[in-house]
Amino acid sequence: MVPANNNFKTYLQAKAGITADQFLLLTDAIKTQTIAKGTVLLNPGEICHHSFFVENGLLRSYTIDHSGKEHIIQFASENWIISDRSSIFFNEPSDFYIDAIEETTFIFLDLEFINKASEISLSFRLFNEKALQNHIRHLQKRINLLLGATAEQRYLDFIRLYPDLMLRVPQWMIASYLGITPESLSRVRKEMAKRNFKPY
Repeated sequence: MVPANNNFKTYLQAKAGITADQFLLLTDAIKTQTIAKGTVLLNPGEICHHSFFVENGLLRSYTIDHSGKEHIIQFASENWIISDRSSIFFNEPSDFYIDAIEETTFIFLDLEFINKASEISLSFRLFNEKALQNHIRHLQKRINLLLGATAEQRYLDFIRLYPDLMLRVPQWMIASYLGITPESLSRVRKEMAKRNFKPY
């Protein structure tokens, strides 16, 4: 039987330099949960206390505007981390929802785990700092694409960033992430298909 946190262990060893012995020391601080499709992990107005590492499944973060339209900020499939970092750091109410698109098993990354991992591993400490900078870089690139890129350029970036999601999420969710209508996305895909582009 494959351990429930097998992906997480592999991720920490590959990305954060955690050894097998160090991972054993962290076992007591690792909390795992499985939730059903549609389960909400965070609502606007709540303070986010955790980041979530997706062991298996698919989460998303999004907002809903005054007209009831959803705007997807991020998807998180296997080996992705999702949270509201501003809410965690500043202990302020979140502006976002986080929910499950599929049945999802995830690891809670709370302050207890971060502190313990940082104490036993310098490489984890450095990894955690780099992860924050990568998060900021990703957000800056996303803002730049939304402001200045064409719909096709945004779609190509989506395929690059989330190659495993093309068949896992409905077209309207992809369009929401891209900041365009489903009809516009359909036109983009048709134009790309005419040029024999195959996204998957």
